Amino acid sequence: MRESLASLAKIHYGKSPNEVAFVDGTIPIVGTGGIYGQASRALFDKGIVVARKGSLGKPYLFQTPFWPVDTTYAVVPFEGVCIEWLYYCLLDFDLTKLNEATGVPSINRNWLAKITFHNPGSAQQKRVAEVITTIDIAIEQTEALIEKYQHIKAGLMHDLFTRGVLPSGQLRPPRDQAPELYQDTGIGWIPRGWAVAPLEAILHESGGYLQTGPFGSQLHAHEYQTEGIPVVMPQDIKEGKIGTDTIARISEKRVVSLAKHQLKIGDIIIARRGELSRAAAVSEREQGWLCGTGCFLLRLGRTDLNHFFFSHIYRYDYIQRQIAGTQVGTTMPSLNNSVLGRVQFPCPTPNEQCDISTRLSNADAETNTLKDHAAKLRLQKLGLMQDLLTGKVPVNEIEGVATDGRYQNPKTSLSPDPI
Repeated sequence: MRESLASLAKIHYGKSPNEVAFVDGTIPIVGTGGIYGQASRALFDKGIVVARKGSLGKPYLFQTPFWPVDTTYAVVPFEGVCIEWLYYCLLDFDLTKLNEATGVPSINRNWLAKITFHNPGSAQQKRVAEVITTIDIAIEQTEALIEKYQHIKAGLMHDLFTRGVLPSGQLRPPRDQAPELYQDTGIGWIPRGWAVAPLEAILHESGGYLQTGPFGSQLHAHEYQTEGIPVVMPQDIKEGKIGTDTIARISEKRVVSLAKHQLKIGDIIIARRGELSRAAAVSEREQGWLCGTGCFLLRLGRTDLNHFFFSHIYRYDYIQRQIAGTQVGTTMPSLNNSVLGRVQFPCPTPNEQCDISTRLSNADAETNTLKDHAAKLRLQKLGLMQDLLTGKVPVNEIEGVATDGRYQNPKTSLSPDPI
């Protein structure tokens, strides 16, 4: 049975927080973008905040006292209606469909009151909410682990790029314990024995080169298509990896005339405009892809220069500080060959480069495994909400959602492995 929101909850207008004190307050003040202050008292003990004006994005669930501002509605469920279930119903509904304004987006309370949901009854509402909440918790736990691993990697990068790795596999002792193992250079204190040179000198010695991707006059926007050879743009380079979600492509025939810009294993592709810390080592997967407009193709030349090491260290602080001090452009930061060629890079021995890059790549692999798991959980949550909130699959047919977020729906094959 479908019921309107008006039959499930009371819809209240939010109020301006001007009448409540911000000083020493503990009650969250909620606007269209979430919590932005604390009030000294609450307007409601619990409820769901839905945007009335402005950003009509996701609703916010509050099971403790809160104060909704005057650009929001507070949806307070009637007795017997599970608040978590109603929250997931509203979360699953595209609230932007209710926008009736031509200027600032807004939702009329009467239209909000008329939207309907499949109501399975009080007991089933609670069970549906429990199942979806369980997978939500698994997502939150996985995201917390991802954040933890990212902090660990940041600390690892600092240690590896300032202390390096001895032949024994151990980090060098800190500089305050063994100052004789370190040297003061133009980029800071680094291990003694590491060479420091501008990129142009390194490339001259190794037989490598730095090349700008094709200009707009060489490769036009109308040539991009959904099939063919991927063209790597700055926005495709994320956290040291090349993503393909929105990557542009061109025909194989067109690539022939741009062959000098094709990627090879051992290359590094670097953003030369926008966010200038974007860089990724080219692996077997990207062999033959094209360096796009807005990027550099860095070919190191001699094989004892580890491209994974250079792609990692390029994103480290003492390289990015140099780039920040020499970048050109005011509207959008950008680099040119001359500027990047003058950036000073440290060069450990080939073995040490390999050890450092292996440790950082292993750390990345652990984080990527967690990110893949989180993505699978989000897909499962979408499937669960579609099945359970519409009544397509009764909640008593769900085989179960374990504490690690695993879920086996008889109508889907999705079931991520635990971490």
